[in-house]
Amino acid sequence: MITLYGINNCDTIKKTRQWLEDKGLEYQFHNYKILGCSDELITCFLEQFSFQKLINTRGTTWRNLPENVKKSLSREDAIILMKEKPSIIKRPLINRGNQWILGFDLVQLERIK
Repeated sequence: MITLYGINNCDTIKKTRQWLEDKGLEYQFHNYKILGCSDELITCFLEQFSFQKLINTRGTTWRNLPENVKKSLSREDAIILMKEKPSIIKRPLINRGNQWILGFDLVQLERIK
């Protein structure tokens, strides 16, 4: 089963959902706004990707952080941010078994079929 992690109103998530549906792929959607992002889930993400890759530095959540927080972001700080503001996690984040994809990348997406 494919799990898509993200937030409903994200354009990239909408594009990813459309791509999955166009390919006829079943998936479950983990909406951070409803289901949150638990310590266990963050740990799982960090086993696959560095915190630097997981943090979406192009989004509003990042831009609204104080400069001193952005400049001194540590792994521990990133964990707290991801838990408190899961919108800061780069999207889409997709899992299928032992395959993980971070970001909308058609080449990578084709591999999960």
